Amino acid sequence: MSMKRSAPCSGQRHRPAKRRNTWYRQTLHGLSLLYGLFVLGGCDAAQPKMSAVPPGIAATVQSEEVHMWMMVGEHRFAITLIDTEAARAFTSLLPLTIDMADLNGNEKHAKLPKALPTRASRPGTIHNGDLMLYGSQTLVVFYLTFDSPYSYTPLGRIDDPAGLAQALGSDDVRIVFAKN
Repeated sequence: MSMKRSAPCSGQRHRPAKRRNTWYRQTLHGLSLLYGLFVLGGCDAAQPKMSAVPPGIAATVQSEEVHMWMMVGEHRFAITLIDTEAARAFTSLLPLTIDMADLNGNEKHAKLPKALPTRASRPGTIHNGDLMLYGSQTLVVFYLTFDSPYSYTPLGRIDDPAGLAQALGSDDVRIVFAKN
């Protein structure tokens, strides 16, 4: 016995299928757009960033604003300061001659004449040449790289710390910090 199926009246069964197809098409279109944005965003991230300021001028401006010097005996080290309130407050103390004591065979430290603003964080790894503030009034020059659980406010970094450990030695040392 064969049963005949009757045709749906007024096309009711076809509407849900059309709605489903439209929904799938819109979803696929949206996902395609999203994928395209990710691809374009990745391409943009891979491209070198262009600056409106020519590189030579940008380097000159930056070096004038954020460099200072540290003298240990006959040795002179350039320091690049970080653009922070603490670093600006430190430069306001310059020129500064200070006797720094050795601690743990990896740093020299001394109390500053006045407290500076702080924004301490745990760097994890301290690097040879780091210039930091411990608390609000202790200046620290690190001459070895090591891991540390302590918190410091970064001030800057010695540009080329080669020879720094030898210049500082293992005893207390007099250091002069200056703008020029």
